[in-house]
Amino acid sequence: MDQPVSSTPLASVAATDLSPIHLFLHASLVVQIVMVGLILCSIFVWAVIAEKVLLLRRVNREATVFEDRFWSGGSLDDLYDSEGARPTNPMAAVFGAAMGEWRRSSRIAGIDMSRGSTQERIDRAINITIARENDRLSRYMTLLATIGPVAPFVGLFGTVWGIMHAFSSIATMHNTNLSVVAPGISEALFATALGLLTAIPAYVAYNLLSRAIDNFDERLESFGTEFAAILSRQSEERIAGRN
Repeated sequence: MDQPVSSTPLASVAATDLSPIHLFLHASLVVQIVMVGLILCSIFVWAVIAEKVLLLRRVNREATVFEDRFWSGGSLDDLYDSEGARPTNPMAAVFGAAMGEWRRSSRIAGIDMSRGSTQERIDRAINITIARENDRLSRYMTLLATIGPVAPFVGLFGTVWGIMHAFSSIATMHNTNLSVVAPGISEALFATALGLLTAIPAYVAYNLLSRAIDNFDERLESFGTEFAAILSRQSEERIAGRN
């Protein structure tokens, strides 16, 4: 016959250690794997956040310095030789790509620099460079976008498994005392908390960082458009000077 399930008064039960370390060490293997996976994902999320924040601050600061030099009225050839030939920041890379294409085209004997083909090559060089720099800035963003919505479900899986573990303990010990149920329920809730602690920063960071990257991308596109217009005007002035 099945043994009756007893319920011991709570006052007679010794206090159970519900610290995170204790919950992890006494959790089932499946829940431990879930917890370790979520902790590693959380570390990765915060590492990406720190890297992106520092990177965006640096590239925006360097872009401001470069734009100040660009609009200072100095020689574009000197600026290209000092920064454009071997760019160290995205803004200088866009400038270097356009200026380099313009220089190569100007060396072609008898070429009409005002022709649409030359301007198209310059525009293409600018667009390719902007896309490449955007890809570099967006590295790991896809993983943030994945971890954000997936982490709560991984934590939920640990929750379900922990509750199953709690019911299994009741069935094994034929006792509904809190000391029997608490470990399984606690590890289940702990897995849920880890899932949320991983997902919330990832989701928020993805939205904020994506917007910051888009803003910088728009800044590069604006600079590229302005610089392409300057090169087009200089080409026309060169042709007019020859005539």
